[in-house]
Amino acid sequence: MRIVAGSARGLRLGKVPDGTRPLSDRAREGLFSSLGRDVVGAGALDLFAGTGAMGIEALSRGAASATFVERSPAAVAAIEGNLARTRLGDRATVLRSDVVRFLRSAPAAATSTTVTGGEDATGVVGPEVGELVFMDPPYDLPEGVLAELLGLLDEGWLVGRDRWKVCLTRPRRSSTGVVPIGWVVARRLEYGDNLIICYRREE
Repeated sequence: MRIVAGSARGLRLGKVPDGTRPLSDRAREGLFSSLGRDVVGAGALDLFAGTGAMGIEALSRGAASATFVERSPAAVAAIEGNLARTRLGDRATVLRSDVVRFLRSAPAAATSTTVTGGEDATGVVGPEVGELVFMDPPYDLPEGVLAELLGLLDEGWLVGRDRWKVCLTRPRRSSTGVVPIGWVVARRLEYGDNLIICYRREE
């Protein structure tokens, strides 16, 4: 795996931890090409972060900050290693936490900057987080839990941000499930078995 574009272009990321299923370089390149200038200056939130490749790609392409949420200790260590490798850690926060528990905490606008967090930490980078959200949950995540996660995002993490996008990765043959009222599909991309759906607020 490598960073596709931006300040860290071409740098290879570390070994993928067991149990982690990162998107391919090709899929990330396609997604970020579709996002274009929406990445620059945005606050990114990388949920089920795995290796951190999505959030790191965003930082490399000019995102103002990125918060990585991951509960696996091995994956958290991989994210921190990849941030050090790409020298992008100064704009990042890595949190070891369950994603549902994290989203039930205070929304981003009510928090302050921290650089790292221990288990179940809830500190988040700055007021911009939530303009660009990446979600790559396990493929066997129950639809009810996924619907709750999207609902929690809609209940405070995205309020007042007129350019936000939520990019959700699911198996290509899966249903999209229930999304909050007012969310519409901005982009739908398929790469192998991966389906990436980008939602935005209905205008």
